[in-house]
Amino acid sequence: MTPFWRNIRFWRFAGQAIAVVLIVSSLAFLGNNLTRNLRQLGIQFGFNFLRSQAGFTIGDIPFAYKPSDSYNLALLVGLLNSLRVIIAGIVIATAIGVTAGIARLSDNWLVQKLATIYVEGLRNTPLLLQLFFWYFAVFLSLPKPEDAISLGFINFSNRGVGLFGLQLSPEFSALLAGLTIYTGTFIAEIVRGGIQSVPKGQWEAARSLGLKPGLLMRLVVFPQALRAIIPPLSNQYLNLAKNSSLAIAVGYPDLYAIASTTFNQTGRAVEVMILICATYLTISLVISSLMNLYNRSVQIIER
Repeated sequence: MTPFWRNIRFWRFAGQAIAVVLIVSSLAFLGNNLTRNLRQLGIQFGFNFLRSQAGFTIGDIPFAYKPSDSYNLALLVGLLNSLRVIIAGIVIATAIGVTAGIARLSDNWLVQKLATIYVEGLRNTPLLLQLFFWYFAVFLSLPKPEDAISLGFINFSNRGVGLFGLQLSPEFSALLAGLTIYTGTFIAEIVRGGIQSVPKGQWEAARSLGLKPGLLMRLVVFPQALRAIIPPLSNQYLNLAKNSSLAIAVGYPDLYAIASTTFNQTGRAVEVMILICATYLTISLVISSLMNLYNRSVQIIER
């Protein structure tokens, strides 16, 4: 029999066991160090403070909230506000990115150049700077509500955007515009690369059948390009979700902004940071799981 010290399976198991022990030991050391430091400061670790009265107002609320409510409800308002931006941002950024990505491959010189300028110009500009531009230079500079710019069912004023009777605050509008337009530039490049990855034979076969360019793209090329588009597209959705925390820069009360106010009032830095990290991790895992399911559905199943 082969001695155990020469058995590759033994060393694989031993390596995994050692890694687990090191990770558990590190977490135990950090937890003990944290507990000791909090004890020295006279702070008891716990989340009981979440039931205390928040005592601050929130400008953009999805449901009835008042300052006398607890921090639990205040953080829930922030979570729902973050989800509003993330979900709407993913939908709009996808539409912008797909349109710009296809436009970059257009035979029309003007359309192709405009799409190139959009992609190369905005993806190389810091997102925070773009958010400031949309908030201060665009939405706050719009006319007053009585002189609002009306385009059918949508109107623009310094109070935000009115859409089908729904009033969107300038903070929400600026954040959504900045996130979607910025993320759309990266999605456009992903779409362009995915379309170009489709073999030329598929294009030629579709043209030989007499398909028009629109049908060729929708029925033949784009479904095949999805196999190359979905994996990197998932990363952009995750980036959008995490970049939404920049809402604090334009005064939009998302989860991070309200959690920061909670930390400033209670001094519970560790607990608040744990809540923020756990929430964004959960959101990212949900997005990743849904995209992985969709990715498996568009892959070719070999028999």
